[in-house]
Amino acid sequence: MKIHMTSTSPIGTNTYLVQDEVSGMTFVVDPGSYTPGLKEMIKETGAAPEYIILTHGHGDHIMGVEGIRADYPSVKVAAHEAEKEMLADARYNVSADFGNPTEIEADIWLRQGDEIILGDLKLEFIHTPGHSPGGMCIYIASENVLFCGDTLFQGSIGRTDFQGGSFPVLEESIHSRLWPLPDETKVYPGHMGATTIGYEKENNPFV
Repeated sequence: MKIHMTSTSPIGTNTYLVQDEVSGMTFVVDPGSYTPGLKEMIKETGAAPEYIILTHGHGDHIMGVEGIRADYPSVKVAAHEAEKEMLADARYNVSADFGNPTEIEADIWLRQGDEIILGDLKLEFIHTPGHSPGGMCIYIASENVLFCGDTLFQGSIGRTDFQGGSFPVLEESIHSRLWPLPDETKVYPGHMGATTIGYEKENNPFV
């Protein structure tokens, strides 16, 4: 598996382009905007992305969706079903505050434990509400990799003061659904640098 990262959105969202090395198939995680860098990164893989997967519905993670859809009409957008309301309302998802009102209907609505197979990769979806009602992580056990959006950061956690956020809910999500993962699991968050589950269990002051 190859993981490429670029910074998108006005506030620097980590957008990931992931490619299964056997099949060449790719997916995009959280396109905060459709920047020239992201466009070039997709082209360099030589493959149209199969999926855009949204860890949650805030504007800084979704404003590039329609640009990718325009260039790659076959791409499927996947999000947790609890984000339907947020994704459909530019005020709720705060994309209007960025000057780029974005309202999205996903092609695939996911639930806790759902899976998508992409080539040799099995993507498991872990519902981690708290930052938003439908926040979720993408876990690839065979690679010891977790894409966690704004659930967990290096030494921090996602904000809980947005509409639909809750610190107790986020804390429970992390303790019950992320801490049981292997300590060596590499964590790729929506902002800041990569970390591991083991490091955060021992050192994160918020949880």
